[in-house]
Amino acid sequence: MKIDAPKIPYDLPTMNFQDILYQEEPELDMCTINDSFFANEAIDRARLSRMSLKNCKFNNTNFSHIDITDVVFENCDFSNAILRSSSIHRVTFKNCKLLGVDFTESRFGNVLFDNSILNLTGFGNSKLEKVVFQEASLVNSDFYDCKFKNIEFNLCNINSANFEQTPLKGIDISNSTFEALTVSLEDLKGCKVNSNQAIQFAALLGLIIME
Repeated sequence: MKIDAPKIPYDLPTMNFQDILYQEEPELDMCTINDSFFANEAIDRARLSRMSLKNCKFNNTNFSHIDITDVVFENCDFSNAILRSSSIHRVTFKNCKLLGVDFTESRFGNVLFDNSILNLTGFGNSKLEKVVFQEASLVNSDFYDCKFKNIEFNLCNINSANFEQTPLKGIDISNSTFEALTVSLEDLKGCKVNSNQAIQFAALLGLIIME
């Protein structure tokens, strides 16, 4: 599946993420940010657009209601950050650490999570459309009551992820790995799995397979 890439102009000026605190509105646009430290902060309804961020730390920062459009995050750390009720469109997270991030009640469109860690990350009650998880770790991640449309899990670790109340019809997890998942039988209908995973699901349902 092809998703729309972030639209970022070339030759952007360099800024520090702390500069957002000195804007009339909490907004950064058309810039490059490298090696910024913005951990343990709180900023509501921020706006980030048409920019690139590398090697930045946002640990434990509250970004509730943030709007992120046309942005690339590379080697950034969002561990335990709060991005609930956010709008995230045409965004790439590459080699990022998103351990325990709260993305609940958010909207995602044309988003790529590439080689990123999303263990214990919460997506509950979110809407995800044209989202690709590429070689991502999603151990114990929570997708409770999400709406999926055109979602891909490519070579991911989804062990112990929770998909309760989230229909997986048309979702292909056949090249991803897990030992256990939380998912209802009804929501599993139409999910694409490989033969070994089919046996795993049968075991989870308490079936005894006779050869």
